[in-house]
Amino acid sequence: MKILSNYQLSIINYPSSKPVPENSILLRILVQALVIVGILAVDVAAGVATDELPLTLWAAPLSIVGAIWSWYNRYKKNIPIKFCLSIGMLLALANFLSKLITQLSDTRLILAELLIQLQVLHSFDIPRRKDLGYSMVIGLILLGVAATISQTLTYGPVLLLFVVIAIPCLILDYRSRLVGTLHPTSLQESSISHHKSENSQLKQRRKISLLSATLSPQRLTILLLVIIGLGMTIFAFLPRLPGYQLRTFPISSPINIDISNFDGQTISNPGYIGQGSGSGDGSRSGNGTNPESGPGTLDTTYYYGFNTKINQNLRGQLNPQVVMRVRSQAEGFWRVLAFDKYTGEGWEISRNDKVITLNRPPWSYQFHVNWQRKNIYENETKEVIQSYTVVSQLPNLIPALYEAKEVYFPTEKIAIDLDGNLRSPLELREGLTYTVISDVPYRDRTILGDAGTNYPQNISEYYLQIPPEIAEKVRQKTEEILANKNKVAKDSQPINSVYEKVLYLAQYLKQNPNYKLQKSPPFLAEGEDLVSAFLFGYENSLEGEKITGGYGDHFSTVLTIMLRSIGIPARLVGGYAPGEFNPFTGLYVVKNTDAYMMTEVYFPGYGWFAFNPIPGMPLIPPSIEIGFGDQTTTVLMVFWKWVAGWLPSPVTGFLEKFIGGIFGWILGIISWFFALFSKGWQGIFGGLILGTAFGFLGWLLYIFWRRWRYGRWLAGLSPMESIYQQMLSLMADKGLVKRGFQTPFEYSNYIREQGIGSREQGEIVEEISRDYVGWRYGSKEVNLGRLKSLLRSLKKSQNSKKNRTMN
Repeated sequence: MKILSNYQLSIINYPSSKPVPENSILLRILVQALVIVGILAVDVAAGVATDELPLTLWAAPLSIVGAIWSWYNRYKKNIPIKFCLSIGMLLALANFLSKLITQLSDTRLILAELLIQLQVLHSFDIPRRKDLGYSMVIGLILLGVAATISQTLTYGPVLLLFVVIAIPCLILDYRSRLVGTLHPTSLQESSISHHKSENSQLKQRRKISLLSATLSPQRLTILLLVIIGLGMTIFAFLPRLPGYQLRTFPISSPINIDISNFDGQTISNPGYIGQGSGSGDGSRSGNGTNPESGPGTLDTTYYYGFNTKINQNLRGQLNPQVVMRVRSQAEGFWRVLAFDKYTGEGWEISRNDKVITLNRPPWSYQFHVNWQRKNIYENETKEVIQSYTVVSQLPNLIPALYEAKEVYFPTEKIAIDLDGNLRSPLELREGLTYTVISDVPYRDRTILGDAGTNYPQNISEYYLQIPPEIAEKVRQKTEEILANKNKVAKDSQPINSVYEKVLYLAQYLKQNPNYKLQKSPPFLAEGEDLVSAFLFGYENSLEGEKITGGYGDHFSTVLTIMLRSIGIPARLVGGYAPGEFNPFTGLYVVKNTDAYMMTEVYFPGYGWFAFNPIPGMPLIPPSIEIGFGDQTTTVLMVFWKWVAGWLPSPVTGFLEKFIGGIFGWILGIISWFFALFSKGWQGIFGGLILGTAFGFLGWLLYIFWRRWRYGRWLAGLSPMESIYQQMLSLMADKGLVKRGFQTPFEYSNYIREQGIGSREQGEIVEEISRDYVGWRYGSKEVNLGRLKSLLRSLKKSQNSKKNRTMN
């Protein structure tokens, strides 16, 4: 009969089939706290997107009850409970699949709800440390889901709280794993011999010291600050890739209203008198202050420029208010509405009765906007995806980058007019989310300058309209401005192309001191024309003073009419500036005060391009230029734009060239390296060899840097301290690392007990340690010459041992 060893007997006697429960109450509490923070993060992030009962209210208490029950039953097999939990998980899966089919909205919240339900059930069966690990992973996943949903900085404190809890949780989990791996070994050692039992008190003391060292508030605080610092540094340099990799876009839940009578011809702007907060059934409560004609006061909440007919004889200002948040692949002008007919005191849409309604299939949110740009225009376009979340109620107009080709919207119908304006069946309510895919045309000054003037009939018919009573004097004024430019700038090329004429006229209005940006220009007199008053003076000016200029939108109106007067098709377009970019959320925060008007000019074969004559704003709105594809951004780029706004232009130009040259050189090398992998097998192996060589070179530089840094550190120490630290480093290279809880005498005794190395080395370590203790704690003088000699002997003996090992 085979005789079993003591170790084999210990393994048989040890009940390995029964899971070892986790007995650390502190670890269980921290894991439960992580899960609750993850659930809370989902609630905080989805607060705008859902009106349902917060998940934390029911999931957190049930999860705590489950954790308590699991603690008291951790030694039991709990077979009936496991069957019940399996049934519950199947029901949760069925609920998830049903919502996935019936709800076409954003699936991230549905997935998060499934994970929370599974975690609540799982909390009733977490006896082992591995089960606690599953809960930690679920908490981390919930935090990640919340990060993709969150649109405000309220997510930041929750993230910080998660990190604060996670650090001690991971430390306790790691120490629990160490204890778990030592358990069978301790059985083996106890069955083989009993000579190590005398060290049990020392091990217990080390364990207590380790606990106090790893979980001390000072150490945890330092570790937290280091982690946050590294995280913020990585975040600052992390490129924000502009692309959506999946075609599942953020959209609100379906809006089920009766839209059978929707024809898209009505624009509901609560800021205008007689229009109100539409409820979706066509009813309105007139609470606006903007009259559609005649002098009046601007509504302080809703921008006046979003209506079928707008009145520019209004005075006042908006109270700043956030209206939407936008996540976009590129910065742009969030276009809302364009006008073709000038009325003398404002604008209107002349073909409002020719709006086209679009229907989507019941299984998808996708609307195809059938402009078929590629069959009409010659220039290249770039696909840009934008997701909009409405924060404050807006008119039933859908902001989007020009030109939209696909719209993902929660209603069954939308409409589009002949100027590309998108319209919703109801006003855009707070919390509404939709996505637009636009084919944004590239803007190239050279190409547009050669566009010519062969305008189609439908363009000439509607976009050259100008009141006859002002047509001649506006044309004369415009031609006079262009003629004077050619006379003054004799050395420059004369302005011949349409593009250059538009640029010069826009720049002329922006910089001419005669046309000032007025805070409150006079009202137009009865029958007075806005463009005429702007250029030649208001009739209601004070005696002896001729007031010209006007609001910012008046500049755009004047430029549009001036271009029409010399035969250049133009129209007025309203929308929102990009807003303030938040680098922490990656969203553009747009306010009602970001709304303004610009001039769009038609170029045959290339379409419409915008120009901004308003003083203090960029002449060319944010657009996609030739040579600039993916507009990847980082937090540092955003910060640099802010700093550059305060620096003088020469300094900014120099820094941009210098820094741009360095980054261009680095990016060129990186691009060349990755291009090797596209040149067949030779390129692949060449790239791998170069990568390995660069990695080896980096490793050598790292070793040299460590040695240099170590030498600098030693140079800053006292001679005795330097000798002692070098001795510790030499012994650590042999695997004899001094622990933080060991005194110098305990460490020297530990080395002697291990019996590693020669007796002479042990004596050297003991003598250096003794002199070090006497010097540090007893202020005794030491023989530095002898200690340095002992250290050299220790180095020599260790080097000779390495050489023997290599031979």
